[in-house]
Amino acid sequence: MGKALVGILFTLVVAGMSWPALSLNFLSLDYYEKTCPLALSIIRSQMDIAVAKEVRMAAFILRLHFHDCFVQGCDASVLLDDTPTFTGEKSANANVNSTRGFEVIDAIKEKLESVCPGVVSCADILTVAARDAVLLTIRAEVKRKINKVYVHRKGTK
Repeated sequence: MGKALVGILFTLVVAGMSWPALSLNFLSLDYYEKTCPLALSIIRSQMDIAVAKEVRMAAFILRLHFHDCFVQGCDASVLLDDTPTFTGEKSANANVNSTRGFEVIDAIKEKLESVCPGVVSCADILTVAARDAVLLTIRAEVKRKINKVYVHRKGTK
């Protein structure tokens, strides 16, 4: 009974000592507001440019994000290039003819590195770009529907 009690107390002490360390690792919604205030606006503006050039880019980026997250979590591993000793996920059979938009993510990363070097992770870039892709698509659809209603009403007067 004494050994069991010591074991339980030891576990509680270790857990109690590690609690402050665990609390420092929580994710924060405003992380980039503090570390790279222009990050989200840079990603958004680059996505605006990319979707304006190629409307399907919104879907390409969303699909790229899906391929990244589907297997082992959203870690940006889908962006890995081949090396002499490693086959990157870009060349993987599941991705080779189905993923597009790498150049957009590369352009966003390059722009962010010029403003905030080493701050914004590729995983976050891909996630925020996918979010913005969806928002851009919704915004375009709403504008189109509003225009249809306006034109219809204008024509009936």
